[in-house]
Amino acid sequence: MTGLFGGAFDPPHLGHAALLSRASEHFALERLVVLVVADPGHKRVHADAAARLELARAAFPDAEVEIDPHARTVDLLREGRFADPLFLIGADELVDLPTWKEPEEVLRLARLGVATRPGYPQERLEAALAQLDRPERVLFFEIDPVPVSSSEVRDRIARGESIDELVPAGVARAIERYGLYRS
Repeated sequence: MTGLFGGAFDPPHLGHAALLSRASEHFALERLVVLVVADPGHKRVHADAAARLELARAAFPDAEVEIDPHARTVDLLREGRFADPLFLIGADELVDLPTWKEPEEVLRLARLGVATRPGYPQERLEAALAQLDRPERVLFFEIDPVPVSSSEVRDRIARGESIDELVPAGVARAIERYGLYRS
């Protein structure tokens, strides 16, 4: 099984690292591929794709890390490059799955590994599953909460505050080296 973890990673943080580590352990993944979306269609990015690629390589040293030229997950999966893909997402993304481009096709092409955390509203997950034709393609695993977001990291950098407890050490060094996110 190949674990696929995609995102803007603008920048990657400890929450991303925890999700990937726990998924790898829980599913005994044979291969981990981190996909840095070059131009996300759903959000603005603050660093260019090359910088975010380097940050992701620093955050996920045990994974294959590459640029994903596709703005939408279904387009990546249609290429068929990955054997037995398990696309890793957080619980909030599962709730938003109906807004994705061709969500049922995503579920046909890959299973979803969904990270949940203690206290996440079970009724939200159940409502999301009820909207899917293939709920059996959704596999859950639990992670400890890591209260951090990329926007919080960027905001702290812009204010000149430390990010050491929010990102892997290699990410902090790369951000400093390249002067990223400084307003």
